[in-house]
Amino acid sequence: MENKHHRLLIIEDDLDVAEMLTSYFRVQGYDVQTANWGEDGIRACQISPPDLVILDIRLPDIDGYQVAERLRTNVRTSRIPIIFLTEKRERSDRLKGLKLGADDYITKPFDVQELRLRVRNALRRASLGPVTNPVTELPEGALVDEILQELLDSGKEWVALLVSVRNLDVFRERYGFVTSDDVLRAISRMLQNAARDAGSGSDFIGHLSAHDFLIITEPPHANAIRERIEQRLGQALDYFYPLKDRLREDFGERKLALRIKEVRSSHGPFMDANAIKEAFQGR
Repeated sequence: MENKHHRLLIIEDDLDVAEMLTSYFRVQGYDVQTANWGEDGIRACQISPPDLVILDIRLPDIDGYQVAERLRTNVRTSRIPIIFLTEKRERSDRLKGLKLGADDYITKPFDVQELRLRVRNALRRASLGPVTNPVTELPEGALVDEILQELLDSGKEWVALLVSVRNLDVFRERYGFVTSDDVLRAISRMLQNAARDAGSGSDFIGHLSAHDFLIITEPPHANAIRERIEQRLGQALDYFYPLKDRLREDFGERKLALRIKEVRSSHGPFMDANAIKEAFQGR
């Protein structure tokens, strides 16, 4: 058995196909639920989100594209992996599904063993956690680790800048989540502009944590990027506050601030991605 703890939802109006898939995946150790209508599938996901959805495109009420779009635009269901199961073979159909955030796409008639492997792989990817930050849409988590490891394997010289936003929790408590998310998005754009203006053109920008941005560049560009960030972003932080608050006598207490740390390949050797991240702690 692969994993008896994983729950699958099969949204399929062909009862024979639905019954076959249910029996097959239950034998593999999955907990399986089925829905024959798109609206029923959406409702099942909202009541108790499954670990993965196998979704037919041609359904009797709304099509699978509409189901996927509604799942993706709901916070509770937005991260559920979706595998489209369909008779549509055109490239445009496949692209439409992928643009809606489908994790995979398999056409009928299909090899059930291949579908099992695709389900397993999608669940494995999902178990690694999200690979982009939901606020800034920059890479984070496993994807950043992968980039760092590729950097080590390349043998090239590099500089990693850790740009930390301090006191964001204090800001969030005072102004709310929506405003603090706007601040993160604005900082993200400013960092991307700094790398674009002063970097190599192939620099990487991502997250080490929600408040910590990571920029990887080539040594000749590191100082220029850092100076650009300190000059432009450092000055801009005050303007995230309403004018009336900037005029307060105690404004400087625990306001937003930047802290930039630097790790270079020459500081190594580094055994793996975690060693690079740990190196920031001592700086």
